[in-house]
Amino acid sequence: MPNLKQTPPNEMRIDKWLWAARFFKTRSLAAAAIKGGKVRVNGDRAKPSRLVKILDQLYIKRGDFSFDISIIAIAEKRVSARQAKLLYTETDKSIRQREKLTETIRIERKAAAQYGGRPDKQGRRNLMKLQGKV
Repeated sequence: MPNLKQTPPNEMRIDKWLWAARFFKTRSLAAAAIKGGKVRVNGDRAKPSRLVKILDQLYIKRGDFSFDISIIAIAEKRVSARQAKLLYTETDKSIRQREKLTETIRIERKAAAQYGGRPDKQGRRNLMKLQGKV
C-alpha cells in the first residue's frame, strides 16, 4: 500500500484557502493572483501550493481593494459567505482604508452621473465663453 502524505487539518494550500474563504470565485483565479504577486504570506511572495496555517498573516490585493488579514480557521470545503468571514480577522487599518476607498468611489460615480457626458453645441459654446476663446 503506498504511503500517501495527508496534510494535517490545520494546514491548507493557500489557493484552496482563498477560494474557500471566498476571496476569489475559483481556485484558478486565486492561483493566478498568487502567481502575479497580489497575495503575500507573512510579508513574502508565495506559490499557490504553499501551505498556510492558523495565525498566518495574508495581504491580498484584489482590484482597487486590499485586505490585510490573519487566518483564524481552516475550512476543508468552500463555505457560505457568512461562515467565510469567520475564517479570518481583518485589521482595523485595512477595514478603514477599504471603507474610505469605497466612499471615494461612490462619490466619484455620483459626480460622473451628474455630469451627463459630453457637452452639446450650446454647452460647448458656453464653455468656450467661460474660457475666453470666443
